[in-house]
Amino acid sequence: MTDEVRYDAAADAVVIEGERRAAPEAGAAPAEPQPGVDGMGCHSGAEMETAARMAGQSEILDQYAADYPQGPHDKPQSMCPAFGSLRVGLRMRRVGTMLSGSACCVYGLTFVSHFYGARRSVGYVPFSSETLVTGKLFEDIRDAVYEMADPDHYDAIVVTNLCVPTASGVPLRLLPDEINGVRIVGIDVPGFGVPTHAEAKDVLAGAMLNYARAEVEAGPVAAPEGGRGSRPTVTMLGEMFPADPMMIGRMLDPLGLAAGPVVPAREWRELYAALDSSVVAAIHPFYTAAIREFEAAGRPIVGSAPVGYEGTAAWLKAIGEAHGVSAGKIAEAQNAVLPSIKEALEGARLEGRITLSGYEGSELLVARLLVESGAEVAYVGTACPKTPWSAEDAAWLEAHGAKVTFRASLEDDCAAMEAVQPDLAIGTTPVVQKAKELSIPSLYFTNLISARPLMGPAGAGSLQQVMRAAMGNKDRMAHMTEFFHGVGEGDTAGIWEGAPNLHPEFAERHRRKLEKQARAAKAEQMI
Repeated sequence: MTDEVRYDAAADAVVIEGERRAAPEAGAAPAEPQPGVDGMGCHSGAEMETAARMAGQSEILDQYAADYPQGPHDKPQSMCPAFGSLRVGLRMRRVGTMLSGSACCVYGLTFVSHFYGARRSVGYVPFSSETLVTGKLFEDIRDAVYEMADPDHYDAIVVTNLCVPTASGVPLRLLPDEINGVRIVGIDVPGFGVPTHAEAKDVLAGAMLNYARAEVEAGPVAAPEGGRGSRPTVTMLGEMFPADPMMIGRMLDPLGLAAGPVVPAREWRELYAALDSSVVAAIHPFYTAAIREFEAAGRPIVGSAPVGYEGTAAWLKAIGEAHGVSAGKIAEAQNAVLPSIKEALEGARLEGRITLSGYEGSELLVARLLVESGAEVAYVGTACPKTPWSAEDAAWLEAHGAKVTFRASLEDDCAAMEAVQPDLAIGTTPVVQKAKELSIPSLYFTNLISARPLMGPAGAGSLQQVMRAAMGNKDRMAHMTEFFHGVGEGDTAGIWEGAPNLHPEFAERHRRKLEKQARAAKAEQMI
């Protein structure tokens, strides 16, 4: 007999148990099989959530339901949500990343991450049905973390459960908080609990802020790399174009304030500086978990952002008042920047009707800037939820004639674009594709719009040129539609030497199958 080898006290931790199943009565019919998890993913929606709750994950799923309320769909309509948290971790210095999930999911996530510029490896802990069911997967994760936790290379390691490990109840909470001085941050980012990749950024940002806040409360922590400045700082919440924080810093200068760190941060010690700021600016208003940590640290939160003339005036006033700056100082800050913003807006006017949609979280800010540039913005759709920190932007847009839809689905965005028939449609890839089929000029929001400065005078003139150029392509779009007319669409797309072999009976059979499944699911809910 050999002694058990333990790395830590994880074996002594109280394990959260899932829902118990009642024993069948004598002579009763065999129970219906419970939803499994092997081979399922975020597309499985309610079945995966049921399995996760039975595995003891109700607490975290309830928190996600409160932080990230679902929209019309029970599964993401964009890329895997875990891409957001993965990207945040990969952008941080001295932070290692480890994934646990199905091999296909990990492959897709790492491929997209490297496509977007990741320059480091992603750790992967594979599993089989046996290791998943027996609990060996958790042991494998723990072993991998101990092997990876080298303080010469890492300040922290982020371990992420994807859909299947979360649904199976793999308990990352039992991992040690630190190993050899390296912080261990475990998070669950299932597609059936986190609706968008933008909100997954908040999952990791919130977890890191929670860890950093506990360190601050426990004693002295590392100062910012450049040291602490003499002025109070404003933390900026949300990923922005690199020039925007510098522009915000210039606008804050007359208030006697300085631009603080941007969260999600680029290195661990920036989290301490972010918590040390006097005010937090929720530039992207959906960072619910991060805001909870800032509020626990006693920091006031200010929504919206300095975009356009009215937006900048209102934001500087709100930031100044939150910090107790005098009305005279606020007016001085406004007068220092508003004339140049007004001049930039007047020099780059837009004419035309626009629909705008996306899943980055900055859709309302971009729409405000377009309205002040002269455009008629008829519809604004964002995949992110409505929060108290987006209320001001939504009210402003609605007062200027825009219909604002939170948790907008692809169907919402396409329906609005088809109904409005705008001069320009800004949206996600499928919206842009649909617009081109209708000969409507379109621009992809993520790469062409959100990757530009938005704040202050630089933002006031940054979008108009590319949008005017796109709107000027209306005749070219109509010519392309005419040129490709007759090549077919859907099942008949392309050029055929003969008639395509259509099988409508297969589609009809699949439709009836889906309807039957929907009726069964509805009946189960009623029971």
